[in-house]
Amino acid sequence: MDWRDEYKRKVVSMEEAAKQVKSGDVVLAGLAVGACSGDMYNAILDRWKELKDVKIIDAVQVRPAKLYDPNFMAGIDGHINFWPAFGLITIRKINATLLPDFLPITSSDSAGKLSRITDVFACMVTPPNKQGYVNLGLTNFYSLETIRQGKASGKLRIALGEVNDKMPIILGDNWLHVSEFDFFVEHSTAIPAFTRAQPGEREQKIAGHVLELINDGDTFQMGIGAIPEAVVSGLNGKHDLGVLTEMFPIGLPQLIEKGIVTNARKPFHKGTTVATFCMGDQGMYDYVAENPRCEFYPASYTNNPAFIAQHPNIVAINMALMVDFSGQIASEGLGHRMVSGSGGQLDFQMGSSYSKGGKGITLLTSSRKLKDGTLASSIVPEVPLGTPITVPRSFADYVVTEYGIAHLRYKTRRQRAEALINIAHPDLRGELRSALKKNFYMSKKA
Repeated sequence: MDWRDEYKRKVVSMEEAAKQVKSGDVVLAGLAVGACSGDMYNAILDRWKELKDVKIIDAVQVRPAKLYDPNFMAGIDGHINFWPAFGLITIRKINATLLPDFLPITSSDSAGKLSRITDVFACMVTPPNKQGYVNLGLTNFYSLETIRQGKASGKLRIALGEVNDKMPIILGDNWLHVSEFDFFVEHSTAIPAFTRAQPGEREQKIAGHVLELINDGDTFQMGIGAIPEAVVSGLNGKHDLGVLTEMFPIGLPQLIEKGIVTNARKPFHKGTTVATFCMGDQGMYDYVAENPRCEFYPASYTNNPAFIAQHPNIVAINMALMVDFSGQIASEGLGHRMVSGSGGQLDFQMGSSYSKGGKGITLLTSSRKLKDGTLASSIVPEVPLGTPITVPRSFADYVVTEYGIAHLRYKTRRQRAEALINIAHPDLRGELRSALKKNFYMSKKA
């Protein structure tokens, strides 16, 4: 069959696509901009009365949908439930209700886990090209491998592509043939764009310390936010940097235009920025579209710690919520309250630890202000009960706050605590030292 005929046969309405979901199914959507539209979610959710025990999984939620409405989801509990894998601030309200469950995965193993449990997978794709291939656009991550591995195992029953003519084409291992999908829905919709964060004084101070750790020729990875924005803004004067990352870094077009990022010294993909997804402003999308110097691959490749480790001088830069005296890094939640997921932080922290000259840098503000106005330290003797540990203490390396750098890799537990207290908020160091004396030293009785 000619691919054009096959494609036409597979195109259905959104309502018809939603009817493919059966009771008991696990429905997975692509990550971030690569997920299906809110309209597609809502078409499935509108069938809740006729469905039971359906679970919907997604990650990095960027489009509004009833799936994130606590009141609506409470009313259909048991019919359709939400299982986020990674979360953004957009779902903190529903997470606070404890309605959703949570699926712990890292980026590198996401497709391996998700392909084993997914019955229906939906993602956004470009229209097919002349050879009958659709492009995954701004998100590869687990999409390509979940479809292929799920189909190969027989677990994945339905692969659905939501065809959006506004999705840009990104080169690399980012293509799937029309024959690999069961259905397509044609739906033109705007791609969410994101304004760049504006770093404040505290973020600028943290970035200043981070910049001391980045040298010419390093290959780096970093995420999104005010502190990474400040780091990128301060890279002027650096040369021949490379990028191996989960998400295309903010300011990538400007870094390349200025010759700061050349990717010339990387042992793999020389001259090319390699990532697995993108979130940014329209300028970023325009730059990466069909750019031979920007390529996407599955997260199992970009985030494989063994592959990361083969890059000398890899610098992994990631945020955290809290670090305890022994070096345990908590980035996903506080207590049993989920804030995010592990993402690629552990992947890159491990990879950097085995890289010759590698550095794993954890960023956090020294404290946060509570509702009553008091300060709570982000450096703590121990994390609250139930707090998930994203990076175990055995892989802790550099920790940076606005007050300086603590290098933990070669330090004992007591030495780590002392180094961390030195970069804690000055008003909180006294009580932290008292806790150190109580917890890590033998009491001297008269």
